[in-house]
Amino acid sequence: MLVFIVVFAIIGLSVGTMIITTLNTAVRTQHSETAFNAAEAGLNYYLWHLNHDNTDLKDGTGAPSTPTTLGYGPYTHDYKDINGDKIGTFTLYIKPGATGSTTVTVRSVGHVESYPSATRTVEAQIGAPSFSTFAVAGNTALWFGNTESTNGPIHSNVGIKMDGANTDQISSARSTYAVPSWSGNGANTTKPGVWCDPTVTAPVNCNSRIKTSWSYPVPALDFNKISADLCTLKKLATENNAANACTLNPTRTPGYVPRVNTGYSRFAGYLVTLNDNGTYNLERVSNERDRQSTYSSALTRVVVQNGVTIPDNGIIFVEDNAWVRTAGPNGFDGRVTVVSARLSVSGTAVATIADDLKYRDKYDGNDAIGIIAEGGIEIAPYVGAPAEVDAALISQSGSVGIRRLYRENGAYVTGYPNASQQFTFFGSIATNQEWTWSVQRCGTPSSASCWAGYRYTSTNYDDNLRYSPPPSFPVTSSFDMLSWREVLTQP
Repeated sequence: MLVFIVVFAIIGLSVGTMIITTLNTAVRTQHSETAFNAAEAGLNYYLWHLNHDNTDLKDGTGAPSTPTTLGYGPYTHDYKDINGDKIGTFTLYIKPGATGSTTVTVRSVGHVESYPSATRTVEAQIGAPSFSTFAVAGNTALWFGNTESTNGPIHSNVGIKMDGANTDQISSARSTYAVPSWSGNGANTTKPGVWCDPTVTAPVNCNSRIKTSWSYPVPALDFNKISADLCTLKKLATENNAANACTLNPTRTPGYVPRVNTGYSRFAGYLVTLNDNGTYNLERVSNERDRQSTYSSALTRVVVQNGVTIPDNGIIFVEDNAWVRTAGPNGFDGRVTVVSARLSVSGTAVATIADDLKYRDKYDGNDAIGIIAEGGIEIAPYVGAPAEVDAALISQSGSVGIRRLYRENGAYVTGYPNASQQFTFFGSIATNQEWTWSVQRCGTPSSASCWAGYRYTSTNYDDNLRYSPPPSFPVTSSFDMLSWREVLTQP
């Protein structure tokens, strides 16, 4: 009898222990899930916060002045239940991306008020797509000829004729559009939002090419918001957030270059040469003779200062026309946005690429050049061939592409018809009006006089720009979570 009592006691004790253990496990699991929910709430909160103040990485506190390895923080908020009772907290760390990037890393640590050992940590990449999300984006109709290959997403707010090779999404904001007169076969007719010329059979056959990546209609891009972005960029460059800051003409600083004259001249402005050591050279331009063969002979210029350190925010705002090039042979090392806009006086500034524009490290995403122009962005005739431009380009009100007519005499520019004279672009383009690297003027494609610009071109998207654009590049939409993971170690 005693043996049975002992056996039953042991069994009872074991069952009781199992019940207690199970209950404890259930409690821990419940509190762990609550901690996880609190951590997720922190991510959702900061996503909301960035969509209301996209430059604030300090949770509205203004502190600390410098981030730790985890970022700015910690910032702790109460986590409440449906009745408004506090049941825990989430603690945030916000880590900025590269200079001017639209992507941040947010880490959120969830705690439970009644169970301090219950802690879960989640981390997300939160970002907003910029205008550099596209290889080419236009507020007008686009045409890619059969000798023009492109890699990367392409968008038009009007319509696209795609006769060249492409490797990514092609989209239009319209289901159909009136094809402009300059579009070759099919001009002055109504076509789908994205289409190709059925008579084009090489190097890509229009009739058999894959078209599943063609999308239309899709939402349009808002080019009008770039006007406000130009003012924001000037405020950042001058470190002046006053309401009238964009109408002022302050003295020169590393981030701000004042106008040459109150009156506008398309031949006057500044040459910005980007170096391979985080600096730039600045020269004042008083004349341009664009029939010359190099920038050094084409531009009449005076040195303002060499070796100017690029500001920490990466912005150089030129309140006039700007000519831009990189010093060779290494290319530019760093991240910079050069803005050309006359906000304080009349006249629309134009940016001109005066020479090759190259990155030191082309594919790792460490280097980025942005050029934003109030008017157009032109490739000068004296850039020569072959030529390469690595940059993200935005024209707020004008076009992006080759200069078609010489400024000196108004005649058509002499072009480059040979395959060895190819123009290679690596980056992204957003243009309010036309975009082209080449204009064919006659039926003899082997003749230089038949082309303004480059017959053979290659336009390649820099995928690093998708969520790591040049400093303070304008964004096209709101912030969203790009990636999410749970962190198993605690900060």
